[in-house]
Amino acid sequence: MPYKQFEEYNIQVTEDIKQQYKSIIEDLGEDTKREGLVKTPERAAKAMQFLTQGYHQDPAEVLRGAMFKEDYKDMVIVKDIELYSLCEHHILPFFGKAHIAYIPNGQIVGLSKLPRIVDIFARRLQVQERLTHQILDCINDTLKPEGVAVVIEASHMCMMMRGVQKQNSVTTTSGFRGQFEKIETRNEFLNLIGQKLS
Repeated sequence: MPYKQFEEYNIQVTEDIKQQYKSIIEDLGEDTKREGLVKTPERAAKAMQFLTQGYHQDPAEVLRGAMFKEDYKDMVIVKDIELYSLCEHHILPFFGKAHIAYIPNGQIVGLSKLPRIVDIFARRLQVQERLTHQILDCINDTLKPEGVAVVIEASHMCMMMRGVQKQNSVTTTSGFRGQFEKIETRNEFLNLIGQKLS
């Protein structure tokens, strides 16, 4: 889609979402003409489009754009990658950090691309389990390394603000492919990121 058409499309989508937010706010019993709420539907629409922009980005293409031949065969780790996403069950935030490792097989990838992959998948309506495997599979299928590992630790507002209301709980998910399925390689990675999952 040409940029101008995409821009016009976005303007229309923003207007449609804005009207939906306006209706929701009114249904909750508020006055959308009140000074503090006049621009809220538009702000909320733009925020939601930003928080879900990952649907319009191709993570594999991001990786392919920064792959380089390199004879390096040891573990590469990028840890403590901040992530912010929206739980698909309540559309409330969950946030935390991701740790990614891979063992190259003739090609490395620009280090900044790994956090970008996290962002692309996180900026969709998500569950943490799927997010973990999407990041893992994208790196594995695109870079084709000897192995990939992903661990995510996150706090979920749907558990903190509502429901069980447990403010201090943290959810940890993990996924391993290739060499990281071997317990010694997995343990080396987990020790380096300060985890004990084995």
